[in-house]
Amino acid sequence: MSLFLGLPQWSHPAWPGQLLGQGAKPADHLADYARVFNTVEGNTTFYALPTPETVRRWSEAVPDEFRFAFKFPQTISHQSDLVSVDKQVSDFIALLGPLHHKLGLLKLQLPARFGPSGLPRLAEFFNRLPRDFSYAIEVRHPDFFAKGDAERALNRMLMEKGINRIMLDSRPLFSVAASTPAMIDAQGKKPQLPVHLLATGQAPVVRLIGLPDPVANHPFLPSWLPHWRQWLAEDKDLYLFVHTADNAQAPALARQIVQLLGQEMAPWPGEVDRARQGVLMF
Repeated sequence: MSLFLGLPQWSHPAWPGQLLGQGAKPADHLADYARVFNTVEGNTTFYALPTPETVRRWSEAVPDEFRFAFKFPQTISHQSDLVSVDKQVSDFIALLGPLHHKLGLLKLQLPARFGPSGLPRLAEFFNRLPRDFSYAIEVRHPDFFAKGDAERALNRMLMEKGINRIMLDSRPLFSVAASTPAMIDAQGKKPQLPVHLLATGQAPVVRLIGLPDPVANHPFLPSWLPHWRQWLAEDKDLYLFVHTADNAQAPALARQIVQLLGQEMAPWPGEVDRARQGVLMF
């Protein structure tokens, strides 16, 4: 069993001196991040493709046990609607070649308009993917959360193919009225959908979208703990990605989740720097 715990990004202006080393150059942020976390959501590939040199640097910056979870480009999932995308898919996967051995998941996020009528197209898309990798999907059409025929058909297809259905929990984010720019922005961008609790593959994926104050999220965590422990006990790889409204406090919330699971987190590079300077004592 393996717990892969990570954040939606490996760099943030609020993290140097905390999660990241004090004064670390942006090029060093991924290496600092990977000293603490063992996975990251690669959302950057949804918006634009990196250069081959950038991919090589990413691979060199992290240890062999680190796992990236890159998202398929939006040109495949949104603009092309999964139609005639074989070359785009093969080019994307080939681009990631230098870190194929560090790919935990390739994630497909579908737009809210992609509904039950698209299931045959989705099944064919998965049939044509290389079998050397693990895949996860995030759906957003309301019918896939209604506990009806559409959701059952989706879940059945994913279980047959071993595809992991991403579990999104945005309840904390929408539990209060937005009163800050960060909250207004987050509530405007993140979907508000029911939470489902079904592991359709061998690598359950949970995306927790929390409030800026880590402690304010604690009421939403106890219901998750039995499921996380069960999946780990079943020898599944659990991917847990922790967000907060603007992600400034996402590392702190992740640390608290680790403590609730009875595990330990490596010292943060920024805190080690401060301890050496006599600012922080352990």
